[in-house]
Amino acid sequence: MNPPTLIRSIGDYKEWLIDTLPNQGNWTEEEYLWLTDSTNRLVELTDGIVEPLPMPTDRHQTILDYLHDLLKAYLRPIGGKSLPPGIRLSIRAGKYREADITALKDANDPRRQDRYWTGADLVVEVVSEDDPDRDLVEKVADYAEAGIPEYWIVNPQDETITVLKLEGGAYVEHGAFRRGDTATAATLPGFAVDVGAVFHAD
Repeated sequence: MNPPTLIRSIGDYKEWLIDTLPNQGNWTEEEYLWLTDSTNRLVELTDGIVEPLPMPTDRHQTILDYLHDLLKAYLRPIGGKSLPPGIRLSIRAGKYREADITALKDANDPRRQDRYWTGADLVVEVVSEDDPDRDLVEKVADYAEAGIPEYWIVNPQDETITVLKLEGGAYVEHGAFRRGDTATAATLPGFAVDVGAVFHAD
């Protein structure tokens, strides 16, 4: 997909790129993987439609960093692995998400692949202000479809952490936690976080 040599300006390059990229609804998995290999922007794919995610805010990243440190400290001694945003997660054929945190209890799990993961034991999303339903509704369905046992929704807007556990192909609420509470994991024995500390991570 190299540009022709006659392109002489940024404007020419942008015009060529727009003409060359697939139309929304027509992106293949390989084209999506090529795109995300070629940019540091987070982009997701659903049935031929690519969705660039918003650039994160300082608060979003601070909360995320705090939680990821806690999760890493829990997983490493038991041989687990967690990654921050950037690793692609295959939900099914034609659908990829990029969670804020993606974790496996066993770092040698065959679902952990180099280019993208084909599953996870736990995912965490910090709700973005631009489109809360992405994390509160759409990804609830997506991660259930992928068979991910546990999903944490961390919402800075109302300072809650909702922990969902997969049962019978759908999520049920393990707990909805607020400041003053300790949020507990549904499937990771002993993993718990102080909700107030999460939202006061600065």
